[in-house]
Amino acid sequence: MKPIRFVNVNQLREAIFESPLEQFVLVQLDDRKIEISEESIRRLVSIAQDTDASIAYSHFYEQNVDGTLLNHPVIDYQPGSLRDDFDFGPLVLLNAADVLAVTEDFTPTEISMLDGGWYALRLRITIAKLVAMVPEYLYTARRVDYRLSGEKQHDYVDPRNREYQLQMEQVLTHHLGEIGAFAPKKKQTINYDEEKFPVEVSVVIPVRNRIRTVADAINSALNQETDFDFNIIVVDNDSTDGTRQLLREITDPRFILIEVDGSENLGIGGCWNKAILSEHCGRFAIQLDSDDIYKDSSTLSRIHSLFRKGNYGMVVGSYEMIDFNGNSLPPGLISHDEWTDINGANNALRINGFGAPRAFFTPLVREFLFPNVSYGEDYAMALRISRDYEVGRIYDSLYLCRRWEGNSDAALSQEKVNANNSYKDFIRTIEVMARARHNSQERRNNLPPLMMPPGTDWMPFNPDDDDLDDFDDFDDYDDDELPF
Repeated sequence: MKPIRFVNVNQLREAIFESPLEQFVLVQLDDRKIEISEESIRRLVSIAQDTDASIAYSHFYEQNVDGTLLNHPVIDYQPGSLRDDFDFGPLVLLNAADVLAVTEDFTPTEISMLDGGWYALRLRITIAKLVAMVPEYLYTARRVDYRLSGEKQHDYVDPRNREYQLQMEQVLTHHLGEIGAFAPKKKQTINYDEEKFPVEVSVVIPVRNRIRTVADAINSALNQETDFDFNIIVVDNDSTDGTRQLLREITDPRFILIEVDGSENLGIGGCWNKAILSEHCGRFAIQLDSDDIYKDSSTLSRIHSLFRKGNYGMVVGSYEMIDFNGNSLPPGLISHDEWTDINGANNALRINGFGAPRAFFTPLVREFLFPNVSYGEDYAMALRISRDYEVGRIYDSLYLCRRWEGNSDAALSQEKVNANNSYKDFIRTIEVMARARHNSQERRNNLPPLMMPPGTDWMPFNPDDDDLDDFDDFDDYDDDELPF
């Protein structure tokens, strides 16, 4: 079986028609040189047959220019694996009949997309179909990207990729419509002043072993100019490098230190919960990482003003990447322009973050709480809030994100990158299922009652799943409200 180099959906369909009549086709997704044995192909085919998988893929080796090999494991595909850059590796085995079936009605727009319609194809083919990840190293591919994980992290928001991002948003939006997982259009309202708080705003800084940077972060918060009361809550998570001693010496009355013992086993999310549940926490809680700084003295005021002008569960700003000396780094300003009021809560399922700084209405966070992890905790909270509440956005720079060798995500192993991506896919899976369940229930609640025989009460019609096939969440949106 010879690999077919994927160009676009039409080309793949033609290649399937022209190839020998086989159940599966091997598809290559990029131009890397690949070496795979006949035995490995047979292994992939055998597993796909045994499991009736529409897609099968595997771990692989990456070959450096000097000939050395690196392990490149991949991760399991989940319902929440909605990122357009999900890493299957460069080689996938596809069920030929399934490909032909799901692409029969592909539009010229889908076929002409910058990725040739691959994203649309794999989303559609995975609806109610099995995807088999084989945890075996079955082939070798030439390594082409030597950047560290921290340098790749923001590729998806690089302004140079804007047209691609818009196309992928369109694909995901249609997919969410097909599976009934749109975020509810009707958002809940908030009464900001229903309860009293000790201050209007709290800056929350979780920290562990950041003696080199945390003072800069705290000073950038203390230097904020506001017409409301605020404080800074630092949660020190059992620092051992002198950070805690430094924090104990700060005497500003606006500074609150919460000391956490290592036996509590808290991640960043757990530290956030400590601050949020504290009696010192203000009405709005605004994020500041311990190695970053606010852009200028107006950051808190601008975020607070937007909260008060609208009715938002959270507000997210924009940030710039800089080095430790303050020099700008590519891609520069990260404003998450992919967010729109009408579609942001849906498109957020495709990307890996919401932006920074993130600010929350404290009672909502107290209701939901952060997961006690140190990666993806903010994304999980933002997705949960965006499901039911409006999100305010500020698209110019409020925050300076310092990229340096001490960053926790500067140079991650492939295994750690995989663990992070797998966790965010899990978070997205939970959110997709929750939204689909909500929409299904709304549909059921809005169906007319069925008249029961005399002597019985009126009962709501309880359709089985087949009765929901016609449900399309696009009905809740006016055509002129969608971004395409």
